Order: sequence, then structure tokens, then C-alpha cells
Amino acid sequence: MAGKIFYRERRKVKEEEKMPRFNLVAVAGVDLKIFAKHMRKSELEHIASELGAELIALKRGEKHDEEVEV
Repeated sequence: MAGKIFYRERRKVKEEEKMPRFNLVAVAGVDLKIFAKHMRKSELEHIASELGAELIALKRGEKHDEEVEV
């Protein structure tokens, strides 16, 4: 079974900032240690491809979606 890497987008990062936008939340089925707080999507994709793991984006709740629309 291939592992799974779960990540989410950071909340306080603006569109044009040149900072990593993603937080690694959980890893299942892979022995992996992460030492970075924030990562770029390309870095997550590279790690997942090297490990043969599936990269899964966590969805935000309905409350956050309502705040964005207002």
C-alpha cells in the first residue's frame, strides 16, 4: 500500500507573497520525518513522488467558505 501525505493551505499567506503556502498535516503508511514548518507545493509533490505516496489536500470547512464570500 502506498502512503498518503495530507496537507492544507496556510491561512495568512497572500497571493503574491513568495513564501511557502502549505502545511504538512499528517502522513500515513510512510516512515517520514519533516523538519520544515511550511512547504511549497512543488516540494510536497517531489517528496510524494519519491516515496510513491499519494498527496491529499484537506478541504476547508463551510464556515471558512462563508467568510470568504462575504
